[in-house]
Amino acid sequence: MKTLDVPANADLSAVSIQTTIDALPHEGGRVVLPACDITLDRGLELHSGVELVGQGSATVLRKGPGKQYPLTGYHNYGMMDVPLACAEGLHVGMTVSIHDDMRRGFYETFARIAWIDAGWVGIDTGLAADYGANDNPRLVTAYPMIFGHEVSGVVVRDVILDGMRADQEEDMGACRGGAIYFSRSSAIRVCNVAEHSYAGEGISFQMCRDVVVTDSRFIGNSGNGIHPGAGSTNCLITNCAGSGNDLSGFFFCVRANHIGVTHCEFEGNGQGMSIGTRDCYNVIEDCQFSGNLGPGIFVRPCPEPCEVHSCVIRRCRFEGNALERGRGQIDIGDNAHDILFRGNVFSGVAARPASGVSIAPTAHDICLQENDFEQCDPNVASAGSALSEELALTDCGYDAPSPESFRHLGGTPEAGE
Repeated sequence: MKTLDVPANADLSAVSIQTTIDALPHEGGRVVLPACDITLDRGLELHSGVELVGQGSATVLRKGPGKQYPLTGYHNYGMMDVPLACAEGLHVGMTVSIHDDMRRGFYETFARIAWIDAGWVGIDTGLAADYGANDNPRLVTAYPMIFGHEVSGVVVRDVILDGMRADQEEDMGACRGGAIYFSRSSAIRVCNVAEHSYAGEGISFQMCRDVVVTDSRFIGNSGNGIHPGAGSTNCLITNCAGSGNDLSGFFFCVRANHIGVTHCEFEGNGQGMSIGTRDCYNVIEDCQFSGNLGPGIFVRPCPEPCEVHSCVIRRCRFEGNALERGRGQIDIGDNAHDILFRGNVFSGVAARPASGVSIAPTAHDICLQENDFEQCDPNVASAGSALSEELALTDCGYDAPSPESFRHLGGTPEAGE
């Protein structure tokens, strides 16, 4: 593997790091960051086969200020430029987001500035939507700090990421970004990353497969800490923490399947973990959920046939959750079924009595085995027909999917492609 060292000199910047990344051969290689504390005015884009390595706590990357630049009127889908009232402070190569008050999510555009000509700013990709003149359209210097699109075999390790949340005028949408972000990618490894204070998600990966995140922390973000979504399949999150996030410590988005979450901590979030639309065949084990304002795990109500099913939660401890909202340490919404809880501990708080496990009337085949309850009132709140004494679940979690489990991802590359 070819290795390039980024020199620790006065020229160290996001530009010099990106130049080093781009200098690697087609098959990739390793870029080694020095001990440093620098501010990134743009995101670092990783290509297939690239390994970005820091010096642990000695390598600190901080996000640059997030400024808003109003568009001067309507601009339409597919165009590769936008008119701005003022482009001062923008430079070619910077990464930006474009949206309005009505269109966010995947309708938000994430792009790199290609050229600037008077009040017009060119971008390297077409706009993802029409942005209406009456809907406050704007360009924002909001971007993932480290990202990759349609890449394979990428590693990020041994860095600290500071999202500088207080310096951001606006959050970045979760579907297009996080402090670390990958889309339509595979064989991604994130190890020993300490991320905090991003205006958005800590880590988000959409339409990805074979992602492993280990020994990392995602703390104090305005969105969720860890966010696998949009069909991401066969992923492992182990020895990680998602704490102090405004939304969830861990957010299963849509159709996040065959995910394993092991030996993780989720403390002091809006809620510990959220599982929802088509999030199936997942395993959560040996985790700690404590002091979250909402439930330790919230299983979102979903209409059939997109309901939550075939999930295993075992050997976890749920302590002092639902401090302000939620029906219990576990709150299971409508239509969920085939969920196994085995060998867990549920401990409530006297100040806000709540159930250990609360099950919606239309949920069914919820199996509770060998669990302990402390200070829960009641231990289980459900209609009798919701519970099942036995439940056989197979092919759940990481490294368990069949080839058919990936077909919804279409063109997402497999490892090595």
